[in-house]
Amino acid sequence: MKLKTILVGFVFVFAFAKAFSQKIHVPVDTTIVSKHSTMIKGKTIPYTATVGFQPVWDDAGMPVASLLYTYYKRSDISNDETRPLVISFNGGPGSASVWMHIAYTGPRILKIDDEGFPVQPYGIKSNPNSILDVADIVFVNPVNTGYSRMLPGEDGKMPDKKMFFGVNADIKYLADWVNTFVTRNNRWRSPKFLIGESYGTTRVSGLAAALQDSKWMFINGVILVSPTEIGFEFDGPVEVANRLPYFTAAAWYHKMLPAALQQKDLPEVLAQSEDYAVNELLPLLVKSGYLEKDKKENAIKKMAYFSGLSEETIRQHNLEVPFNYFWKDLLRDRDGLTIGRLDSRYKGLDVKEAGDRPDYNSELTSWLHSFTPAINYYYSQELGFKTDLSYNMFGPVRPWDRTNNNSGASLRRAMGVNPNLNVMVQSGYYDGATTYFNAKYIMWQLNASGKLADRLSFKGYRSGHMMYLRNEDLIKANDDIREFIETSSQGIEKGAKH
Repeated sequence: MKLKTILVGFVFVFAFAKAFSQKIHVPVDTTIVSKHSTMIKGKTIPYTATVGFQPVWDDAGMPVASLLYTYYKRSDISNDETRPLVISFNGGPGSASVWMHIAYTGPRILKIDDEGFPVQPYGIKSNPNSILDVADIVFVNPVNTGYSRMLPGEDGKMPDKKMFFGVNADIKYLADWVNTFVTRNNRWRSPKFLIGESYGTTRVSGLAAALQDSKWMFINGVILVSPTEIGFEFDGPVEVANRLPYFTAAAWYHKMLPAALQQKDLPEVLAQSEDYAVNELLPLLVKSGYLEKDKKENAIKKMAYFSGLSEETIRQHNLEVPFNYFWKDLLRDRDGLTIGRLDSRYKGLDVKEAGDRPDYNSELTSWLHSFTPAINYYYSQELGFKTDLSYNMFGPVRPWDRTNNNSGASLRRAMGVNPNLNVMVQSGYYDGATTYFNAKYIMWQLNASGKLADRLSFKGYRSGHMMYLRNEDLIKANDDIREFIETSSQGIEKGAKH
């Protein structure tokens, strides 16, 4: 009996040790293709979905990483010579492509209510607003996001993280990767568009120039969704003044503004707040502590008027109320709740009403309810991709080298070189992380010469960072992309000339 027990235990330990020694396999170069159809704008659209791993090569031609991508191609069009290709990235910089993939432009989106809040059972449904009717789309996961991973060399060692984790390293290897993808899929003739969200806007701004400079691949359009600063530095009085229009938007949504403003529609209120922020508040902030007392008190009253905060709060912060404090304080005396950072329509419930920042990001925790189960289900059950790899919603990419971020200046230069390159900015008014007014400011910096206005456009939406989670804005934002693609494709057959 004892011998039998010992043998069983030995077998168990051996099996456990063997299983433990086996590493999860990361495919280097593979594809899975499936056929589908969906209804978009009332028309049946057949398409293929390709889930693939495509390598990142080092200078010696060895694979050092493998990136997962999902490529949707309309299958009832035989000639893709004039068929646009949209190359999509999310941000983070450690964020997977899941957000825009299954909530914005792709043919399948997650089940949520019309305002973007999670519902159960979790899952996926058809997206009748996808842009797949007018363009093919590839969603790319950079290294350590989604299922994408670094690969060990022949010596078993992992490559240097500096090859991937930094503003310029990221742009360089992704330019190589995109070049390979376009070549493999015979899309060199197609009009090409880059879309990036949040940090993805830094990525695609730099990519537009890198593809043009190093690959001679000229892009037709860049879409900046909830853009970061893309390398344009603004701090001090400019940054502080730029906060106010967002404060106004969030306060208007929660009905915290004075009646004279609250009874007006949002665009009209924001126009007043923007005008005050740029033309009156900014010059006052420049003087800081040397501002005359009467002017300071008047500024406090006006800032309270446009922000929903108390005059005392603004006075105590020397006119510089931090974002964290605003999210904590706006509803403190009314509901005792906090508001979200990425989407200030969302409310949070903290342990204490006291404090200077919320306990958690109410909007992000809500979103993760829906996105995480949906993407895992979708790859496994609908696209036929099965793996023991963990899908990294937010992957380990630290430390991230943010030095020498010239992506915005590079995009501006690329527009000068390429007369066919157009840029559209999309922002949600209730986004407190990458505010809509900062997005406008960035667009203004792109047009430093004053000669690019006809190739730059701004679109605002009554939602937050991921404006497409609200159904009304999902429809509008996708239609705006359709129009942008159509407009950017007009006249290109006549030649690229200024």
